[in-house]
Amino acid sequence: MTKYIFITGGVVSSLGKGIIGASLGKLLKSRGFSVAIQKFDPYINVDPGTMSPFQHGEVFVTDDGAETDLDLGHYERFIDSNFSQLSNVTSGSVYLSVINKERRGDYLGRTVQVVPHITNEIKSRLMAAKQHFEPDFMIVEIGGTIGDIESLPFIEAIRQFKTEQGIGNAINIHCTLLPYLQTSGELKTKPSQHSVNTLRSYGLQPEVLVCRTAKPISKSDKEKLALFCSIAKDAVIECRDMKSIYEVPLALEDQNFAEVVLKLLQVKNKTPDLKQWKHLVDKINSPKRTIKVAIAGKYTKLSDAYISVVEALKHAGYQNDTKVEIKWINSEDCTDMKKCKEALKGISGVVVPGGFGVRGVEGKLNIIRYLRENDIPFLGLCLGMQCAVIEFARNVVGLKDANSTEFDEGTPYPVIDLMLEQRAIKACGGTMRLGAQECVVKKGTKAYEVYGKTKISERHRHRYEFNNTYREKLEKAGLVLSGTSPDNMLVEMVEYTPNRWHVACQFHPEFKSRPEHSHPLFLGFIKNAIEYKP
Repeated sequence: MTKYIFITGGVVSSLGKGIIGASLGKLLKSRGFSVAIQKFDPYINVDPGTMSPFQHGEVFVTDDGAETDLDLGHYERFIDSNFSQLSNVTSGSVYLSVINKERRGDYLGRTVQVVPHITNEIKSRLMAAKQHFEPDFMIVEIGGTIGDIESLPFIEAIRQFKTEQGIGNAINIHCTLLPYLQTSGELKTKPSQHSVNTLRSYGLQPEVLVCRTAKPISKSDKEKLALFCSIAKDAVIECRDMKSIYEVPLALEDQNFAEVVLKLLQVKNKTPDLKQWKHLVDKINSPKRTIKVAIAGKYTKLSDAYISVVEALKHAGYQNDTKVEIKWINSEDCTDMKKCKEALKGISGVVVPGGFGVRGVEGKLNIIRYLRENDIPFLGLCLGMQCAVIEFARNVVGLKDANSTEFDEGTPYPVIDLMLEQRAIKACGGTMRLGAQECVVKKGTKAYEVYGKTKISERHRHRYEFNNTYREKLEKAGLVLSGTSPDNMLVEMVEYTPNRWHVACQFHPEFKSRPEHSHPLFLGFIKNAIEYKP
């Protein structure tokens, strides 16, 4: 029987519920249990696919093509499992489903209400995920902060579901903040008490309290929280700020977090196997060297916009006993070649990630040109590959004003063009080329060198592609098409072989990188960045 763990948050937003849920998943999986995770997001958008990265951070893409919240990336990285469209549920998707059913007449003339129709739809998503994954434990994170109006239907659905499942089959973990007052030198427990009271007013009593804190929680404060929140003393868990998010599972294990959860769910505890994870943390804390790598994009004011890229770079660094320091370069600042050269000073390699729209593209082209001409390691992702093709067409092949029709519909040389199947599509949400697609890797290339095989599968999220009309011209000039679709119709990877590492791909390899085994393309990039001396 699947056991359910619901994670809510209080006091403030951005408490790290996703990391806490992912860490618990890691601890349970290390004990031999199977784990699945769902994220319930209260916003009305059907999914985050049409939301600005400045608003919401990165859009994470699953194998089955779901555009999801970035927390799913943390879940996959920590638990080393692939999740699906069933793993991300928004208010928008729930209401859309209910409204469509009402329009079809599924409710037989009954008045459609939040209770029971919306709450039943939410509960049906829980059951659908359970039937699909068949896990021992289902961890469900509810986005937002307790007290938010928009999350109330999810809270009510959870209250009903916990009651239906019965004692020992579902629990609620509540994450709160313990503010530290510098002037009095005290941690304050009152906000957490009020947060639990708010949760209780909705009919939910948490069984575990996870307290985010910058300072150790005293025994007396833990006792106070346990007493006023009606929680067992050993179920008040301290979650301090750590140097690396990958230390969190070990810190929680030291406080018997998983053991407490298993006891509440009436499951026998097992000895965890965290040997590899401890080895990973040791490598993180004791690097042999440090290198500086740049991420050149247009959303650099919010690092969460590229969170999977950042983590993938770090994973490759861990595997090479190297600390990777990130320098953020706003590509809009590099439209002048002199400024571009200055921005790249002291850099061992540059990643040009994905994005949409013309803003910042000319700066990216300057950056890629400088990297190619000076043999500095370069990795292009999605739009980064498209920019690499445009730069090569302009500056090597001599196709002046070559461009993508996304940026210039009247370009005389559309080396990047809208995919044929995208031309009739008008809607924005969920209509791109999405999810896992197969790719054939050409032998003798740098891509083949790192992958070690000719058939791979990677996740996509784009509308525009390499224009095959210019294939022959670019290949003759020295651009190697190192990866194509199985039917050879779509170019998936390109590289410039005279350089040590000038590789770009149309897909998003960062989504499949894991802390314990880095993605091959990031591994190849970092190895070359280590060897390069700026």
